[in-house]
Amino acid sequence: MMAEAGRGAPVVVILTPDGLESGLRIAAALDCELHAARARVPDGFADRMFGDVAAHLRMLFAAGRAIVAVMAAGALVRILAPCLSDKRSEPPVVVLSPDGADIVPLLGGHHGGNDLARRIGEITNGHVAITTAGDNRFAVALDEPPAGYRLANPHHAKAFMARLLSGASLRLEGEAPWLSRSRLPFDGTADQVVVVSDEVIEAHARRLVYHPSTLALGLGAERHADGQDAIALVERILAEKRLARQSIACVVSLDLKADEAAVHAVADHLAVPARFFDAARLERETPRLRNPSDRVFAEVGCHGVAEAAALAAAGRDGALIVEKTKGKRVTAALARAPVPIDPDKVGHARGQLLVVGIGPGSASWCSPEVSQMIGEASDLVGYSLYLDLLGSLAADKIRHDFDLGHEEARVRHAMELAATGRTVALVCSGDAGIYAMATLVFELLDKARSKRETEIGLSDAARRIAIAVAPGISALQAAAARAGAPLGHDFCTISLSDLLTPWPVIEARVRAAAEADFVIAFYNPVSQRRRVQLAHARDILLHNRPADTPVVLASNLGRKGERVRLCRLADLRVEDVDMLTVVIVGSSMTRLVSTGDGRQWAYTPRGYAGKTGSAMAASTEETTLLQMRKP
Repeated sequence: MMAEAGRGAPVVVILTPDGLESGLRIAAALDCELHAARARVPDGFADRMFGDVAAHLRMLFAAGRAIVAVMAAGALVRILAPCLSDKRSEPPVVVLSPDGADIVPLLGGHHGGNDLARRIGEITNGHVAITTAGDNRFAVALDEPPAGYRLANPHHAKAFMARLLSGASLRLEGEAPWLSRSRLPFDGTADQVVVVSDEVIEAHARRLVYHPSTLALGLGAERHADGQDAIALVERILAEKRLARQSIACVVSLDLKADEAAVHAVADHLAVPARFFDAARLERETPRLRNPSDRVFAEVGCHGVAEAAALAAAGRDGALIVEKTKGKRVTAALARAPVPIDPDKVGHARGQLLVVGIGPGSASWCSPEVSQMIGEASDLVGYSLYLDLLGSLAADKIRHDFDLGHEEARVRHAMELAATGRTVALVCSGDAGIYAMATLVFELLDKARSKRETEIGLSDAARRIAIAVAPGISALQAAAARAGAPLGHDFCTISLSDLLTPWPVIEARVRAAAEADFVIAFYNPVSQRRRVQLAHARDILLHNRPADTPVVLASNLGRKGERVRLCRLADLRVEDVDMLTVVIVGSSMTRLVSTGDGRQWAYTPRGYAGKTGSAMAASTEETTLLQMRKP
């Protein structure tokens, strides 16, 4: 899911209040995050606050995030200088003045920086200082072709352009409108040449080779076909036909194969997207097939898969150039389009369901992985409060709000939405796999394997979606961190809600945890109608551990109104707990300690004091001897 290095979603970084207005405007227009220096910028405006400026900028750069920095260019150069190594893999960096009047693509001009700077100039109505010579003189960057073209030898582009800037000319072989419309010095007799072809052409210092994305690779596969066999078949076809793999725009197949590992193995191998068509669309290509099959029609509803999918992707003016070729349990075919193929306009993608945990709700507790997944999503599904907590991350996303208590409907909706080819984020608070929606996703899939669609209410397409689960900071982790380290030794979690689990089962688990002397984190301790379960749990625990056992009550963690309190087990009252409170009850070993500022912390020792050679062990032994000598 990670963005390619140099192509990551931009991050706008501001260091001072005078850059706040420009930063907010740019971040909103680019639909990206705004990061601000905690020491100088007021809290509440940015998606993320940071302390160490140099460390934060270097972290973003190392992660491949495009940086838009509202700061002094010289300072930014000094900060990022130690990180520079390979310009082909580094993200673009754009610097601008606080008022947005002056914009300079500092790094990666040919790798998106110039275009990003021009976009910012449109937003702020500022002056963009493009310093790359090729762009200024020839209105083209040979080392950064537009979408639909790939340069086979980018390492030769700089010297090639330098010769053109020194007065040399070039010859063009093939067709590419973006080159023809440039101000490049064309000469039909020049010894420098630019070749545009989907065939394998030898590239060298005086010959740049561009491969247009004009080929569509159609695949058919038996269920559970081996991915390596499919890759081997494709590589054999490309080698025999001397076709450039860089010209393959997408791998295409029947939608029944959307979850076929072999199809995705080939797409990953070629670093291109996989796209799918329904049987009706592929059946329309039957008159153009060279190998129509009645047997295939009987099985899947169309007379061909590999050839039909390739032709459907290549379009009405496309032509089959490699007919169906059989491999071990897989088939492949290639079609050529007259112009580069845009995969986003071909069939539909395999839908993705991203099950994400956003933590307790504050931006600082939302992991970078979760933020990126939400950024990639087209749709957000979740309880309204959780979606509201996303703030700017939810901007320009299609929201599907659900009330609390409609969990199954929420998950079904997310899965069916993903089945249409969309990328859907199912948003949970805390961690998605702890008392949250991830388990329901897999439970529905499990039940769907053995039941008809009408019985389980989950379409066949929804069973073929791709699923990813991203962890979040759970309420018990957040509560423990705020209170100290009460989870330092063995612990368990128990939900006191009897909506899905009968109370006798819950009670048995509380007794077992009490007898085993676990630290216990109680989820759902009370509700408007449940007011007795927590008291019962407290009484059970008092039979197994001291009355002064520390208890942590943590409410509204990471949000406005956050409150963390400590009390004794014997003093735990239902009236002090609400639906937004996590209750952590210590074990018999849990202790309280005060720091110099008078604050109390709870912690559960792990046993380091008993470890051989420990200074704590020696101190404990000395104390024990002194106590033994006392009369």
